[in-house]
Amino acid sequence: MLVSLLVYIACGAVAGVLAGLLGVGGGIVLVPMMVTVFPSVGVPEQYVQQMALATSLASIMITSVSSARAHNARGAVHWDIFKAITPGILLGTFFGGLMATHMPTLFLKVFFICFLLCVAVQMLSNYRPPASRELPGKAGTAAVGGVIGLVSSFVGIGGGTLSVPFMSFCNVPLHHAVGTSAAIGFPIAVAGTLGYVLGGWGRPDLPAMSLGFVNLWALLGIATASFCTAPLGVKLSHSLPAAKLKKAFACFLILVAVKMAWALL
Repeated sequence: MLVSLLVYIACGAVAGVLAGLLGVGGGIVLVPMMVTVFPSVGVPEQYVQQMALATSLASIMITSVSSARAHNARGAVHWDIFKAITPGILLGTFFGGLMATHMPTLFLKVFFICFLLCVAVQMLSNYRPPASRELPGKAGTAAVGGVIGLVSSFVGIGGGTLSVPFMSFCNVPLHHAVGTSAAIGFPIAVAGTLGYVLGGWGRPDLPAMSLGFVNLWALLGIATASFCTAPLGVKLSHSLPAAKLKKAFACFLILVAVKMAWALL
């Protein structure tokens, strides 16, 4: 058990640095890592993807608070957008997590692979939607939140990959979009985690130290390490060529996606 905890700490440390360095959600890194590690610690194959997604979302509950506080101190969180989008986020992520616990692992893995490739293409092209309109009304913003929450629950992320482009498209300055996205990550994580906990509750074939589909042992190591190393990533982002690093990371994501696809075949 100690060895597995050290592995989880290493995973969280890497995810924290990359999240701070490249501005990507740690779940993009954590989920493939846990998919690799979980079978060796007794997680049944049919539950590996669900447990990886659930544990990733649970870790975001902790890291998003730290990130949101730092952004809020710089006045970069639009709480009016947060209030408008959160109802949709909560519903979309909760029901998405609950649905995912009853979905075939194959579907979730294929969905995650496609998502990785989309993120990689966006990073390589550096495409951002042109800022050409205002935010929709409360109902429209909540509906967008529902979609963001649903997709986030299927891939185990805090939603920044989707919410930042949405807010940028609606003329929210990029730094404010990133800061607001960090705050939005918390309700995504809470609702998604709750969905996976309820969906996995009482299943006798899950390993010890599991709360539904959340692996508490992995959560402890990952959340502790990523909370500590994310500031290091932020610091490095100001001294390293971020554009080149993003392209290199995009290539890494493509390799991960290809490896996961090969394993399925």
